[in-house]
Formats: sequence, structure tokens, C-alpha cells
Amino acid sequence: MTAFTPLDDHAEWQTDFDRRRRASYTAAGLGAAAAERMLQDMRADAGDWTVAEITDGGTRVGYVAVVVTDADDTRVGRIGDLHVDAPHTGRGHERAAREWAEEWCAGRGAGRVDVRLTEPAGDLFDGYRVRGQLRARRVDSPPTSLAGVTVRPMTPAEYPGWLESEKAAYVSDIVRSGALGPEEAARKSDRDFAELIPEGLTTPGHAFLVLEAAGERIGTGWLRHGYLPGVTYGYSLHVHERHRGKGFGHAAMAAGEQVAHAAGDGTLMFTVWGGNDVAMGLYTSAGYRVVEESRSLDVPRSAA
Repeated sequence: MTAFTPLDDHAEWQTDFDRRRRASYTAAGLGAAAAERMLQDMRADAGDWTVAEITDGGTRVGYVAVVVTDADDTRVGRIGDLHVDAPHTGRGHERAAREWAEEWCAGRGAGRVDVRLTEPAGDLFDGYRVRGQLRARRVDSPPTSLAGVTVRPMTPAEYPGWLESEKAAYVSDIVRSGALGPEEAARKSDRDFAELIPEGLTTPGHAFLVLEAAGERIGTGWLRHGYLPGVTYGYSLHVHERHRGKGFGHAAMAAGEQVAHAAGDGTLMFTVWGGNDVAMGLYTSAGYRVVEESRSLDVPRSAA
């Protein structure tokens, strides 16, 4: 019978958790330093987690970690870890652990439970809505062909219009993913852009690009170099709607990889919001692997 015992000492679990996460990050294309930075951020969050040992007949078979926090005026639960050791998988322990975690979070007032996956989970979280994915690809050498697409820096005259459209697209992505409603998403957009690029076009470390083909503007890009050690993060690589379906999507990705490589970074990383199946398909076909996938499930709050 599957049982759960909260642990006072997290040291053994932390070592096991770090090992598993590090392996997942490096397998997805991150270098050792970038993987370690992500682990540092995760450890900072994990300090508040409740970690339970999963046992079967007194034998430890895995771990599950949970926490409930306040976010956007609501209580949100999170499954920070759910792992069953290989010899004990497929015996129902995973589903029992997920149900225990959901009940634990609901009992503390959570109306939603989030989970961040770094490895395929089979059908365990099929009922959870995909909120977004973090994707990455190694760029060991710059692409030699951009299918006729050229890249140039954005001009000060082009920046205000780009900023307005980019903020609107960000709001749309958040709403489509189901993460927030329109008003909350608009406030988040204002906050995030003010924090990320406080100096606008001249914000250090950021590259604002215009993509052109045959002398015509076909899209834009926004990259941040050194987001993690050796990693350029792509906030957006956008092909204008009337130019879509012409093969420019892959060329835009290649342009981003070329710029990242020129800046000295060996990996290009993007976030794609849930519900954007076209972008997910593009990233998959371009060889971008899932580093993390965020999912969530609305749960009934416990009366306890």
C-alpha cells in the first residue's frame, strides 16, 4: 500500500532531486553552468516545500514535494517533485502520489495545482492543462543559410510600434494559455516589460532585430544574451502574419541562432505558451527540446 511520510531532513531528497534535474537540463541542451544556475533557482524555491517520502510496505519507492503560495490574489498549489524509482514504477504509486499532492494543496486553500515537468510523465498529468514550455537547442555552429532572410538592428523609430504590438501579443498569449484573464494579463505585461527592458532599445544585453527578405520587413526579434551562462533567451522571434506559410519561421529561428552564436552563447532558449500549437510544432521541427513544461489543474478547495 502506498503511504506518504513528510520528512524533517530533506538532505537525501535534495541530492537525488539535484541529480535528476541536472541530468534533464543537460539532456535538453543546457551546458553545465546553465544547468547549475537553474538548479540554484530551484533550490531557493524548494526551501519552502513539504517533501514526503513515498513508501510501499515500509520501503521507500520515491518522493513527492508540494507547496502552496499566494499568486495573483489566489492560493496556488505546486507539485515541485514527483518521482518514483525505476524498480517501482507502473504499480500505481505515481497516481497515488499525484492524488495525495492535490488533496494536500486543496486542503490548504489552493484552487489550482501547478506542476513543472522536466521528463515525460506518460499519461499521469494528461488532465492538466499545458500552460507553457521552455525549449532549448544547442548552437554549436551558426546556421550558414537563412533562406534569403537578413537580420539588422531595430531603429529607434521602429521601436515604439514594436513595443506596443509585442505587449499586446504577450497579453494574448497569457490569456490563450488560461493562466490569467485579460485585465490581469495586461497588468502583468506592463510590469514585465518595465522590469525586463527599463532602458528600452538601449537596455544592455538585449538585441532588438528586424528580419527582412527581398528588401521587405517580414518580422522582428527580441533576444537577451547571457540570460544563463552560455544561453541566449529569445523573448520573441515573430514573422508578420501576411508572411507566414512561406518557410520564414525556420529562417527566423536560424537567424536567432546566428545572432546568439555571434554573441558567444552556445544555446538558444525560448518559452512557448500553452495553446500555441503552431509555435510548438515549429520548435519541434527545428530541433528544440523541452527543458521544462508547466501544467495546471483547477481543484476543489477542501472544506477542512
